[in-house]
Amino acid sequence: MPQYPTKSQIDVGSAVSVETKEKQGSGILVDGIVSEILTHAESHPHGIKVRLQDGQIGRIKKMAGTV
Repeated sequence: MPQYPTKSQIDVGSAVSVETKEKQGSGILVDGIVSEILTHAESHPHGIKVRLQDGQIGRIKKMAGTV
């Protein structure tokens, strides 16, 4: 099971790569800056859900600049 960043590792303004609902399962990630953290729990099996500054919503798969 992949290890996604936890809520405590994410801040508003963090650069992240997310998988949007529309691209779910495709492996296509969208890079952006977190404007709002939407998941209330510390972790989620599919990644923490966030809203990016451009308004897109997705689950964080990795922090930007990480493999």
